[in-house]
Amino acid sequence: MDPKDILEKYKNGEIDLPEALEHFPKRGIEEMGFATLDIDRQHRTGLPEVIYASGKTVEQVQMIAERMYQKGIDVLATRVTPEMVDAVKAVIPGAEYNALARTISFAKATEVVAKGYIAIIAAGTSDLPVAEEAAVTARFLGNKVETVYDVGVAGIHRLFNKLELIRNARVLIVVAGMEGALTSVVGGLVDKPVIGVPTSIGYGANFQGLSALLAMLNSCASGVSVVNIDNGFGAACQASLINKL
Repeated sequence: MDPKDILEKYKNGEIDLPEALEHFPKRGIEEMGFATLDIDRQHRTGLPEVIYASGKTVEQVQMIAERMYQKGIDVLATRVTPEMVDAVKAVIPGAEYNALARTISFAKATEVVAKGYIAIIAAGTSDLPVAEEAAVTARFLGNKVETVYDVGVAGIHRLFNKLELIRNARVLIVVAGMEGALTSVVGGLVDKPVIGVPTSIGYGANFQGLSALLAMLNSCASGVSVVNIDNGFGAACQASLINKL
């Protein structure tokens, strides 16, 4: 239950003080034994608690998602398996699964609260799982998202075909594997913040994304920042905070 609803019910005499206090967890946390939910994170940081499913059991993901749902908290889980999806859907009717992004989410409302939009640009089709994770996350956080996919430097003319859409974005996320050059290219074309996401896509000397990461970190284009390899979620969180300034 939303804190405002609780206070309103107490004010109207619908619940007494002890019952009202029961709805306010100590220090904004919810103890579960194997997990401690930070249910006040949205109000404190502008970003909600999100479930990183990798490394967790199916039962743990299900229990965390169910507790968040019961508390009226919107649910997003990243890096989920099909088994986790079935388990979450069993306790959260209406939860939405994006197989490409490997996410499952449930939001009471999909209100767009940011003024501009975030453009997510992917170099190749192989980079789409990371790009889609960023897109799902950014929309979950209340942003309008525009996607521009498969416009890598091997056919750079494809990027120019979408240049107006790209330049009108308020912040851009560029997802690229191989040598990661697309981030620098975009950074040299726009006057907006660019967040580079290196992916682990590439042949042996790509070193599971290390070559793309180093290339983005060494970009000569001003205004480019970089998140960790395959971290579409982290890029979307940063882009959302910028878009809502």
